[in-house]
Amino acid sequence: MKYAIVEDGGKQFRAVEGITIDVDYLVDAEVGDEMDLEKVLLVVNEDKVQVGKPLVEGVVVQAHVVEQVKGPKLIVFRYRPKKRYRVKTGHRQKYTRILIDSITVE
Repeated sequence: MKYAIVEDGGKQFRAVEGITIDVDYLVDAEVGDEMDLEKVLLVVNEDKVQVGKPLVEGVVVQAHVVEQVKGPKLIVFRYRPKKRYRVKTGHRQKYTRILIDSITVE
């Protein structure tokens, strides 16, 4: 099984061909856009492992944007005891879902 560890937005993701991953929201990305993830930290191809210092040279992970999604709703509730102070707010983080097309090792 071939997979790679890529970095995007300061976070690391395990990229496997044919699998979708949710990365931080990309404002300028449209559905169907092609993108290359060039910050590859590690590549595993069956029994061969390449570890970057800090990046692996000559490896590109190609992907395309599937959709823009929102994460689960988080409830934030703040209160001060005995003061009649209560604030309830919610938050939903935006993500970009990308499909990994191929991992090319040159």
